[in-house]
Amino acid sequence: MTGTTAVPTTSASRTPGQVWQRVRGVLLAVLVLVVGGVAFAAFRSGGQHGRLDPRSPDPQGSRAVAELIRDRGTSVDVATTLAEATAAAGPDTTLLVAGPDMLTPHQQRRLGSAAGESGGRTVLVAAGRTSVARLSPSVRAGSTGPVAGRSPGCALPAARTAGTADMGGVRYSTGADGAIACYPDAGHGTLLVLPERHTGDTVFLGSPDILRNDRLDKRGNASLALQLLGSRPHLVWYLPSLDDPSAAVTGSGNPDNSDGEAGGEGSFFSLIPSGWLWGTLQLGVATALAAIWRARRLGPLVTERLPVAVRASESTEGRARLYRKANARDRAAATLRAATRTRISPLLGVSSCDADSPDVLLPAVAVRLGTPGGDLGALLFGPAPADDAALVLLTDQLDALEREVRTS
Repeated sequence: MTGTTAVPTTSASRTPGQVWQRVRGVLLAVLVLVVGGVAFAAFRSGGQHGRLDPRSPDPQGSRAVAELIRDRGTSVDVATTLAEATAAAGPDTTLLVAGPDMLTPHQQRRLGSAAGESGGRTVLVAAGRTSVARLSPSVRAGSTGPVAGRSPGCALPAARTAGTADMGGVRYSTGADGAIACYPDAGHGTLLVLPERHTGDTVFLGSPDILRNDRLDKRGNASLALQLLGSRPHLVWYLPSLDDPSAAVTGSGNPDNSDGEAGGEGSFFSLIPSGWLWGTLQLGVATALAAIWRARRLGPLVTERLPVAVRASESTEGRARLYRKANARDRAAATLRAATRTRISPLLGVSSCDADSPDVLLPAVAVRLGTPGGDLGALLFGPAPADDAALVLLTDQLDALEREVRTS
């Protein structure tokens, strides 16, 4: 009759209490981070806005210039979708686009078409090479330079009135008739005014610094910003957003798309905001540092006390089971013979270095027992047993040989 034997737990198994003691610190830290992040987000979500937001009082915001423009009698409205921005464009409107590079190719082409036909003023802040090519093909955006106090260097009335201002950033050039390039850097203007149809114009502003709250009171920044944005009775401040429905439109599907895009579709990474990419990179660096910290080895190895005492017989039985499971009779026999040679060599006056040498060990055993060396050679240095019975027999013979050596 056979019964079911319960499998004992190993010495490495941990109780639920031990597991909880090990992970409770990590769980508490994660909980604190989550609660702190939610509380911080809730605290800042009330009156805080993003960069160049006319509602934001932060140093990177633009509330100061928006309030000055309102005081001069110009209405200021905020648009967060392309439909709102294009619908508001007109001869009496200045449309400021705070982030042209954030728009999709389809949005940029729609915005450029609507701005060119509006007859009003369009101000593009720090538009890069790809967005300029779609918004105004006659203009070329070059490399970027530092923002510094620069003189106008042009005949534009607004620039000559403002004088020196904090300009720089993207450098623009064009061959269009009537274009005015101001505040030059390396031979190219960082402020470019391009005439459009129906008495309208497009202003390319290489850097947003003159619109920021913390830079508005420097040099002629306030004068230049007010003249560029307050020339018409209505100002629409367009802040591109990720939830704009027009951002999901990939294009007209024209196979002859001159942008070099397959039907206007961008890559997967172009859809991910830059903040998430930088956050992922920082998380990867933090993970690598944590792995290096956990895997560090400083100084020599330290002997640690085992949590439980393991008897030598248990280790021997465990190794024997492994040998039997693998049918490793050759390894088992080699281990038994080596152990026997190591134990009897001091009794025969043979050094431990010569315990595995048949030429030294066998003559000493033969002299001690008075038996032929051939039989001893097969016993101590012979081939591996053919089966388990031969291995058991070998074990008995080795035990008998060791007893004879000790008693003779």
